[in-house]
Amino acid sequence: MLRLTAVLYILVASAVAGAAVIAVLTLDMREGWQIGAAFAAGLVVSIPIAAVLGRKIYNALQGPKPV
Repeated sequence: MLRLTAVLYILVASAVAGAAVIAVLTLDMREGWQIGAAFAAGLVVSIPIAAVLGRKIYNALQGPKPV
């Protein structure tokens, strides 16, 4: 499951961090530290998102649980 989560993190982090940077630029914040902080915040927020997605996909691939 960790490998799946790591691959998902690469995809999710780029999307979330990119969206955060675009949001900061839209708000006319053009300082380097503001863009960097938005990017770093996007990377941090992506960790639990990738973990939840990885767990859900891994459990779905395991099939139904026996009763």
